[in-house]
Amino acid sequence: MRTSLRTKIYLAMLAMILVSFAVTFTLTIFDHYEHNDEDNDRRFIDKEESIRASMEYFLNQQGGYISPDSVVSVFSDKVCELSDVHDVFIALFDLKGRYLISSNFVEMDTLHVPETVNYSILKQLSTGNERAYIDQNFGKGQYALAYWYFHDSKGKPMLIANVVYEKSYDRISELKITLKEISTGYILLFLVAAAMAFLLSRNITRSLDIITKRIRKTKLGQYNEPIEWQNSDEIGELVSEYNRMLKQLEISALKLAQSERESAWREMAQQVAHEIKNPLTPMKLRVQQLERTWKEKPEEFNGRLHAFSESMIEQIDALARIANEFSHFAKMPKPNLALENLDTTLHSVIELFDNVQQVKITYRAQLLHPALVLVDKDQLIRVLNNLLNNAIQAIPTGRDGEIDVCLRVSEHHVIVRIQDNGVGITQENKQRIFVPNFTTKSNGTGLGLAMVKTIVEQNQGSVFFRSKEEKGASFFISLPRQS
Repeated sequence: MRTSLRTKIYLAMLAMILVSFAVTFTLTIFDHYEHNDEDNDRRFIDKEESIRASMEYFLNQQGGYISPDSVVSVFSDKVCELSDVHDVFIALFDLKGRYLISSNFVEMDTLHVPETVNYSILKQLSTGNERAYIDQNFGKGQYALAYWYFHDSKGKPMLIANVVYEKSYDRISELKITLKEISTGYILLFLVAAAMAFLLSRNITRSLDIITKRIRKTKLGQYNEPIEWQNSDEIGELVSEYNRMLKQLEISALKLAQSERESAWREMAQQVAHEIKNPLTPMKLRVQQLERTWKEKPEEFNGRLHAFSESMIEQIDALARIANEFSHFAKMPKPNLALENLDTTLHSVIELFDNVQQVKITYRAQLLHPALVLVDKDQLIRVLNNLLNNAIQAIPTGRDGEIDVCLRVSEHHVIVRIQDNGVGITQENKQRIFVPNFTTKSNGTGLGLAMVKTIVEQNQGSVFFRSKEEKGASFFISLPRQS
């Protein structure tokens, strides 16, 4: 779904406004929660220190020391008094962590305060920590628990004191009221900002709309009036660049038209030369084979001569067709469709390459049905010649070439695979292998495989390949089977 620049700018502005509101809300909430935690910690520490000071003062009034057996009777009233004054739960334990007395035994059970001090807390206190602190949730509230040693007047631990403080959430309640109050203001501010963003986006893109309309009227090959712009802003720079490019475009259009005409003739000449050269190699090989037969096996000469004549006539006819169609600028010869047996054609073409040194060509056919296709025979021979030539040329010097030609007939298609053990096709070249004028050969024109693809597709078929570097390539031709 296409979105105009104006809409994008407008939506971007709205997004920035919403993000700023969201950030403000988030920071406000975070700040309130952080300050609430700080307030709770401060209140709890103040209460702890006050309780500790009161207990020390009370102990000094009792002579600075109380025996363990007298703790319950001496501190029972004082613990309750301190609990009421500071609104906290207080419990006392002996140095082994066993329960002695608390401000409210029922509340102790409600708060899940254990009757024995946990081993980890005892370890913290015994290893020199002045205070062991725990955060816990009980019921609907959050509580802070602190344990510390209560010392006698000589500084020796006498008891373990425990204070449980329920955290306050006054600031959170204030936060809800604050957010409700500022929400109304934010909504009004958002509506005003949205209106301003709309006007701003429309003003920014209005000048671009004017330029767009002028650019739409630009036509190649014709005179185009430059755009006039009075302001020296970014749009003015864009207009100046457009006017400059307009002049260059007019000059380039003239040069391009001339270059295209010259390039078309050069490409056509290269393509025709390439197509004429393809049959010459197998023709030369066939002549050499016939000459050796005459010298080495004269008794087989007559049979070889007949096969040679048929192959030569087919290749010469193909050359004649290309020459006759040369006047058809930048077009391949129109196909002369006829019903052909691809098995017979493959046998005929492969025979032309039988004498290539250090290359072994094998042919296999899986014929569940007759290999009948509706094609132009001359063009089909050119395709097969080209692919076999490429397979031979892909085999590096010093390697024994193995080319496997396989024909398979399915219910609806006739498929030819030509597989070699050459250098393969690099990953970089795979995307360009069928592009005209692309070649990896120093003396190639880059039209062969492009021609193969064009001919096969003109005959309602398809061509594709598979390859691994340094392991070879396989080219496949698939044509509709005729019953």
